[in-house]
Amino acid sequence: MACVDATSGTVIVGTCGSAAPVVFVIDSPEHPLPIDSLARMRGVTIASVPVRDWANALTPWPAAGLYREDPAFGGQADATLDELLTQAIPAIEAAHGLVPAARAICGYSLGGLFALYALTHADAFVACACVSGSVWYEGWVEHLSQLPLDLSGRYAFLSLGTKERRAARPLLKTVQVRMETCTDVLRERGCTVDYRTSPGSHLQHVDERLDAGLAALDAFLA
Repeated sequence: MACVDATSGTVIVGTCGSAAPVVFVIDSPEHPLPIDSLARMRGVTIASVPVRDWANALTPWPAAGLYREDPAFGGQADATLDELLTQAIPAIEAAHGLVPAARAICGYSLGGLFALYALTHADAFVACACVSGSVWYEGWVEHLSQLPLDLSGRYAFLSLGTKERRAARPLLKTVQVRMETCTDVLRERGCTVDYRTSPGSHLQHVDERLDAGLAALDAFLA
């Protein structure tokens, strides 16, 4: 698979068994998340899905890099979502004998942006956790606001560190205002939204924020 690696992720079957809802967690091969600890004693099944090129695979359209020396973002979220739905998820579920009652998606940073993108661009997911999501991405809020969505019965957990709006880069400083706008837009479209803030900057308390997001999804899907 070009964008997604469906073979090297971790799958922890939930206490509700093979029919439990599955939360697919967007992961990075270079910096894998501690799925074993994050998935402990949850009713839902947790399946990590590593993506091959974080900055390209998870962004909705091309955009300039954050810093002058950074390469541009590739904008391949459409291809990644298609690959996830048509190849990776069926392969993961078949390999582990899963017949989930529902599916949700979770991610951190650009993974969080992609999780929100997936919720609003595919019917396959009934919920998402956008944890410290990169909703500062240029054009994202405007795009979300223009989507003809009916999200009745669906759920989104959005979270942000209280210091994230103090980032050095001007674009990153907009993240809290834009996250709050995302919250408003989703609620207007009928989605149940749980928006929370917690202490720290973008790279602090990552595991704790992910744990809160997974707990919220577990509670909703239960």
